[in-house]
Amino acid sequence: MVVQQHRSGGGARAVCALALMGVMAATAGCGGGGGGGDRAMADERGGADSLDAVRGAAAVLEGTSAGTGTGTVNGRAAPRAGAPSVAGSAEVRTSMETAAGGTRVTIRGRGTYDFRNRTGRLTVVLPKDAAGEDEHRPIVELLAPGALYMMNRGAGVPADKWVRVDTTTLADGNLVTGGVTDPMAAAELLRGAREVEYVGRTVLAGVTVRHYRGTSDIGRAAREASPRSRGTLTAAAKGFRTHTVPFDAYLDEQGRLRKVRHRFSFANEGPAVEVVSTTLLSGFGVPVSVRLPDDRDIYTGKIEQRQSGDGRTGSGA
Repeated sequence: MVVQQHRSGGGARAVCALALMGVMAATAGCGGGGGGGDRAMADERGGADSLDAVRGAAAVLEGTSAGTGTGTVNGRAAPRAGAPSVAGSAEVRTSMETAAGGTRVTIRGRGTYDFRNRTGRLTVVLPKDAAGEDEHRPIVELLAPGALYMMNRGAGVPADKWVRVDTTTLADGNLVTGGVTDPMAAAELLRGAREVEYVGRTVLAGVTVRHYRGTSDIGRAAREASPRSRGTLTAAAKGFRTHTVPFDAYLDEQGRLRKVRHRFSFANEGPAVEVVSTTLLSGFGVPVSVRLPDDRDIYTGKIEQRQSGDGRTGSGA
């Protein structure tokens, strides 16, 4: 499995393999809000309040916990009367950037996600390859509990077929493999938050948000995650060499996660390879319709290997 290179191999050669087992193989090689933190407001949401707010972000998105308003009672955040706090679903924009040995690759995604059912549909746009060829056809990804489906996977897969990947078997739990961190997994990862600092208020896409910075422990997040997310995070906890993931999280006045950036670092024999995954959420309550492929529409043949830009032979899922 290509993602096993999280543990070995190094430098720029690891960028393709570790960043996207399924997605990056299709590229034939790697190529090429305003406002600031208001530290005067730090006492408003510091200490335990910051930790609670960040760890509870996933529950607010799925609707199993109410968000919070702007007020505080005895130093604790208090619900604002009538404040809409349940997200349920959202429009999603993602970016995933890898950098090693002077090579930088950015992959972008856009779509919608249903946090209650853990399903989503995203279109993932790949960068140009090392030879400067035109961008590859966008990959359509369907996200579901424990599974990732990809259309336009390339590398010998028929154009009308889907590739299905069991995310519980991936060494990274699909936190980086698909080129998009599953939005629910990104939020669930915050359940393992520790050493959280409240940076202050800022404005994101015209919305006032609270900026938190800290680290998350993947093992703790896996133990605290909801049952349908536990499998993928448990896989990640076993597969990563280090369990500590730095993050920046931005929550709105109702406690809904608006943006989260995780920094995954893989220590190899050579220089460490960093993957920065960013998820932005907006348009809460948007209708989401995801129909998973029938068995007859899933490709079960061998995914052919193809030569990558650095001379390596890469394969798919």
